[in-house]
Amino acid sequence: MPKASDLKRGDVVDIGGVPHSVKNVDAKSPSSRGASTLYKIRFTNLRTGQKLDESFKGDSMLGQIDCIRTDVQYSYIDGDEHVFMNTDDYSQYILNTSAIEDQLVFMEVGQQDLIALIVEGEILSVSVPVTVLLDIVETAPSIKGATASGRTKSATLTTGLVIQVPEYIESGERIKVNTESSKFVSRA
Repeated sequence: MPKASDLKRGDVVDIGGVPHSVKNVDAKSPSSRGASTLYKIRFTNLRTGQKLDESFKGDSMLGQIDCIRTDVQYSYIDGDEHVFMNTDDYSQYILNTSAIEDQLVFMEVGQQDLIALIVEGEILSVSVPVTVLLDIVETAPSIKGATASGRTKSATLTTGLVIQVPEYIESGERIKVNTESSKFVSRA
């Protein structure tokens, strides 16, 4: 059983018989002597997607859940369902759009660097890597003489995500995007 002080982003714990993923951990040091550090933790219910904020003392124990993290490939879209294939045993998992709404702007069909969280044979979530490579579909023409430290312009990516890119970037280029901040990192 993990202690509240040991939790980090991405860990999965059991709260009331339901798997919850840790989204954010904030340690609050007490101002008086003898008081213990409080950990304010934001969880996401992996079945419903609801947020849950709880505070724990550092030595509070939380329930552990048996989960498997496995590599999957984003296979195809069937209406409102997204199909992922396990790259080890080729089994398929289906997730509804609402379960992965935040990650969809960073995923393309055929993408292989995804990690699925599976509990009791059921896929609960898919996580994307910290950086992904995406193509620019539309942006203003590049400006001659623009430098890397210059101004930025809007660019629409193949997934529909709109981000700011340097002025020297052109339509059709492949770029690296940070999935945590939705910001341009570099050319691919």
